[in-house]
Amino acid sequence: MGNEANERALEEGIVTDLKDKMTYGSYLDLDRLLGSQHPVSTPEHHDEMLFIIQHQTTELWLKLMLHELGRARDLLAADDLRGALKPVARIKHIQDVMTRQWSVLATLTPTEYAEFRGFLGNASGFQSVQYRGVEFALGNKNEKMLGLFRDHPENLALLTAEWERPTLYDEFLRLAARRGLPIPASILERDVRQPYRETDELIPVIREVYENTQEHWELYEACEELVDLEDNFQFWRFRHLRTVSRTIGMKKGTGGSTGVDFLQRALSLTFFPELYSVRTEIGR
Repeated sequence: MGNEANERALEEGIVTDLKDKMTYGSYLDLDRLLGSQHPVSTPEHHDEMLFIIQHQTTELWLKLMLHELGRARDLLAADDLRGALKPVARIKHIQDVMTRQWSVLATLTPTEYAEFRGFLGNASGFQSVQYRGVEFALGNKNEKMLGLFRDHPENLALLTAEWERPTLYDEFLRLAARRGLPIPASILERDVRQPYRETDELIPVIREVYENTQEHWELYEACEELVDLEDNFQFWRFRHLRTVSRTIGMKKGTGGSTGVDFLQRALSLTFFPELYSVRTEIGR
């Protein structure tokens, strides 16, 4: 017979007197976290809560991505390539969750969104400092983006630090140079505040890694991990584009961009160009 009470008894060892103790809610600061959803539509539209939580959740994942990208770069700078691949692997899983998360927002129909979109003013994901920080950490630096945060010192400091710091690819190529690969001096000495641009002289160096995998196994593995990161990022960008297209069509974005067209152009941006260009050369 089944449990007629359909109830699970508490075990004797479970702590139920939580006064003056660290609890689940206090550790995670849930009162503040769960109290930070503030719809602005009047009257409050049911689906605005989905819109807010979707973006807040994304910001939490971006925060963790920045945390892990910082760790990966520190380990690369310390010549610990194997250690650096652990946070990179974690980032790949975060990216997968963020990409699949778009399917939740895609349940918001154009009619539903139109009922509260006008209340958002100029608020736009374009203004996400953490997203820009991730882009900077991976190589898509753009000094003009700093001006967007000139009135928010904390955000400006975060993004400026990422602008001035070597990218994940910079640190990887520096490590490869220390391991004896002939990385061009123009890369090793480049101004890391500039967006990374493809260097043709690096392609044969990367080709050597791919065509002599036993000799360069760890570098070869790292190259493929970086390709995974870029592929995942592009999947996220594409899913973003398709969700926006599905929800607002070809309307302008709330932040003033052209919307879908602006997002489409982002797909041409790349983080690790030589890791893709080398594929044309391998096997020739």
